Amino acid sequence: MLSSNFSPDLIAALALGGVILGAIALVAAILAFVRLGKSVPALVKLVGIHDDLLGGPGGRASERIAALEAALRAAELRADESAARITTLEGLSRLDLSLVGFVRYDAYEDTGSTLSYALALLNRVGDGVVLNSIYSRTDTRTYGKSVRGFRCESNASDEEIAAIEQAKESSTRGALSVTG
Repeated sequence: MLSSNFSPDLIAALALGGVILGAIALVAAILAFVRLGKSVPALVKLVGIHDDLLGGPGGRASERIAALEAALRAAELRADESAARITTLEGLSRLDLSLVGFVRYDAYEDTGSTLSYALALLNRVGDGVVLNSIYSRTDTRTYGKSVRGFRCESNASDEEIAAIEQAKESSTRGALSVTG
């Protein structure tokens, strides 16, 4: 029972206010459920998209992540193997005499047919050898000289220098040309 300090009119007004607030809350709740009811199909569709992205048709997301991690480890292993092969090939390429220059010339006025030649065989950094074969009517002499960094380490003839330059240019041309 209520205390006698409150008048019956005040109690009736408070009760009426409580009923009105309750009715407003009920209307608000009904409106929220109606709105949510319209959003449920979109929400279900969104959850389906989420599951497809994470799990996909091939299984659960954890299985797909494990498969991706295994594929990543395999790719890293292949990358390590490729790096080792590249290192080996780079070491071999330092020994490869793939730059070639060839110059034919007449060493003496009394010989013809440009039977003398200078041949440069160099690697990609310009180290190697230049061979010079000098033909005369009585004999043929061949000389070899070391080349470092596209420079002959001893006195070089004009033909030897030209052969070294041709070899240097062949790195961009990719083909052997013969001069003379």
